[in-house]
Amino acid sequence: MINNPRFIILSGDGINCERETREAFILSGGDADIYHINEVIDNPSILKNYDGMAIPGGFSFGDELGSGQLLALKIKYQLADAFREFVAMKKPIIGICNGFQVLVKLGLLPYSNGNKILTLTNNISGQFIDKWVNLDVDAKNICAWASDLNDKIELPIRHGEGRVVFKDNADYQKLKDNGQIVFEYDEDVNGAYKNIAGICDETGLILGMMPHPEAYVSNVTYKNQSKSGDIFGKGDGLFLFENIIKYLKSGEIKKYA
Repeated sequence: MINNPRFIILSGDGINCERETREAFILSGGDADIYHINEVIDNPSILKNYDGMAIPGGFSFGDELGSGQLLALKIKYQLADAFREFVAMKKPIIGICNGFQVLVKLGLLPYSNGNKILTLTNNISGQFIDKWVNLDVDAKNICAWASDLNDKIELPIRHGEGRVVFKDNADYQKLKDNGQIVFEYDEDVNGAYKNIAGICDETGLILGMMPHPEAYVSNVTYKNQSKSGDIFGKGDGLFLFENIIKYLKSGEIKKYA
């Protein structure tokens, strides 16, 4: 159990959601610090000070060579042992949008052993998508970040490469049966297989998702103020951050009734 969970939030060239992500952890009762990836590479021992990690959205390193590829390579080869130790200690990690792409390219999703059975590629439309979407939350998911959510939530998306594709479609069913398919769009948004919007690893502690929970932690930022109800009420995205803070404080994942 951890009394005051602390998260490290990675930033770098092109990442642009780090401040919103930090605010989400603070509003949820935790704490968070933002570090440029180069600062962590220069001093990997920084990671020992934190109980979890977030890789926010944006266009890391201009998405050269593909979304998230260069940041993933920097983490894999320049953080190496320190990052592997962080993962091995079962510390929760969230990758949002570009961060989701990074986690897939690192080989942490959907299995932390590096077994790459899926990837994220261009939206089927070939266009950048910026809109609000409705998500179905799998009631059997094993994810600590999503363990106490309503069965439907609403979040914004903004991405050009968010379509999940599998090497073998049979692998989807294995993930589904394992409770690793956490979020699915309620309609076809970008051509993703089975409308997948977010997945977790086999431990339930590493979550990757294309929608942006940090962008909707308060009704102040909802798309339609006339329908938001309490303008200062909690947005759907905040509950993910609250869940992981509760998990770190209690050591238990609350499941659906």
